[in-house]
Amino acid sequence: MSNVGVAQDARERRKVAAATIIGTTIEWYDFFIYANAAALIFNQLFLKPVEGPLGQILTFATVGISFLFRPLGAALVGHYGDKLGRKAMLVITLLLMGAATTLIGVLPTYDAIGVWAPILLIFLRILQGISAGGEWGGAVLMAVEYAPVNQRGRYGMFPQLGVPIGMLLATAVIALMSGVISPGDAFVEWGWRIPFLFSIVLIVVGMVVRQSIDESPVFKEIAESGKKQKMPIAELFRKHWKLVLLLALVFAGNNASGYMITGGFILNYTTNPEGSLAMDRTGVLNAVTIAATVWLLATLLSGYMADWIGRKNTYVIGWLWMILWVFPLFWFVNTGDLLWVTVGMCIFAIGLGLTYGPQAAWYAETFPASVRTSGVSISYAIGAILGGAFAPMIATALVAEFNTTLAVSMYLLVLILIAMMATLVLRDRRGIPLDIGFEESGRYELFDPDSRPVETSAIMLEYHGVERAPGTRR
Repeated sequence: MSNVGVAQDARERRKVAAATIIGTTIEWYDFFIYANAAALIFNQLFLKPVEGPLGQILTFATVGISFLFRPLGAALVGHYGDKLGRKAMLVITLLLMGAATTLIGVLPTYDAIGVWAPILLIFLRILQGISAGGEWGGAVLMAVEYAPVNQRGRYGMFPQLGVPIGMLLATAVIALMSGVISPGDAFVEWGWRIPFLFSIVLIVVGMVVRQSIDESPVFKEIAESGKKQKMPIAELFRKHWKLVLLLALVFAGNNASGYMITGGFILNYTTNPEGSLAMDRTGVLNAVTIAATVWLLATLLSGYMADWIGRKNTYVIGWLWMILWVFPLFWFVNTGDLLWVTVGMCIFAIGLGLTYGPQAAWYAETFPASVRTSGVSISYAIGAILGGAFAPMIATALVAEFNTTLAVSMYLLVLILIAMMATLVLRDRRGIPLDIGFEESGRYELFDPDSRPVETSAIMLEYHGVERAPGTRR
């Protein structure tokens, strides 16, 4: 390939990386805005007749309801992403999420329209869930399928960065609105709406960037070969249901742990005026923002680690870190001291990053090309239900029942251990060819680079038309 061709490929990869990170940032800004608002005030605005812990539990239930519809979004986007392309689905999911978020920003409260307020809120949350269920799979495949074979971990890490960046942006905007622009009653009356309406600006930016990129080269190859599956989801569950289940369990451990911080439980637990801590809301929001920064940096590092030491090894390090700190996290939080709360969340966020950065590359390399969008999207969506969907609600109920956060730590520990066991069962397919030809070569199922590096190298060389070196074993 000429130097011009190499430069064009590099530019296109950078454009794809920028498009995926901006898109996922917008998607998750919208998602975290809701989670933070639900933790702080939505029980007052939309579930006013239900007071106390039950009101907060029901409010967190509206956070979880959207997760139940993620598999629908994953199924729709997976099906059409494998048939029509990755790019079109990215644009559609971005528009759907943005429209739902903006409409929440103009939604009348319970005082204005009564029971219709929570009904409409739940409907818009369902639309957010459908969008989130489909967004991730398309974004990560665009990044990973464009990447050089030895850099898939770092390229796949870019859309993963959109999640902590979205959280940073959401938390910062909420903190600004509640602490500076509209403190106190003003935030409850109108200030909370501004972060939701701000989503319009982000949508415009994201649409411009995403429309500038080309379709995934792997999908182009599938389309040109005429080998697209008529029913990708049926084929996925017929041949690869075990992989879907295992990858769902892997994500469940990360998602549940992340939603302790990002989904609003710690925010609500520490700032609840009726609770034992009753900490300053703006201070805790700032602590969450700092923890999100640590999560971002750990995710960035783990993308490179996934290329250096493998996807599985990076995950295992992350799980062990979280097991070590799952109890101290709440010891720090229960001090009620803002510094120690921040330290506890930051330390725990390191494990979140280590078990999140390698996810895109590992999921993409696990499924064959013809069902890849469906496979990564549905695994992710099911894992979100098993892990994060009702984690804040469950944690709130556990504290209400047992009057201690020890039960929350135990709950998280069980999920983390299950996720680590699923991680150990799965194979690290680092370096596997992602095209349709390798899927049909009969070697896809046998590919295991970490345990047979010499044989793997020979397979890849042979597949790409390079003769084996003399003496290389088969």
